[in-house]
Amino acid sequence: MAYLPSELLSHQQKVCRLYKRAARCIEDWIHKTPDRRYEAALLRERFDKNKDIKDFKYAKYLLEEGEKELFSKIHYQPISFPDSPTGVAYDRKSYVPDYVLDYWHPLEKAMYPKYFARREQMKDEYMKWYFETYPEEKKKIDDH
Repeated sequence: MAYLPSELLSHQQKVCRLYKRAARCIEDWIHKTPDRRYEAALLRERFDKNKDIKDFKYAKYLLEEGEKELFSKIHYQPISFPDSPTGVAYDRKSYVPDYVLDYWHPLEKAMYPKYFARREQMKDEYMKWYFETYPEEKKKIDDH
């Protein structure tokens, strides 16, 4: 299947994304904060130097050259955030349903008496609301 772009990016957006990727590349290579900030300032100076170019062909050429330069300097093992798709904790959040608390041991429930008392009260209120809203469900249960 062919790749269809979901959005069209303006030249300005492409330049901004290139700048961000280049700044992240600096973070991948340089770990000392003062050195990293210095390199980031030099990078920003390079981008600011060419921000007022009116010739679109030349601006596009500079963007392509910037992409090539970034590709040549990209880190072999870039830093990734833990929850990002390449991170170590990606998609590790598990959903624990509420009914699991019903299987707690009574001694465990005794450690949180107010919580479990309120929880039982809320469960009763929900059951009352449910059977008032759907009386046919109550009949089904009573028939069995």
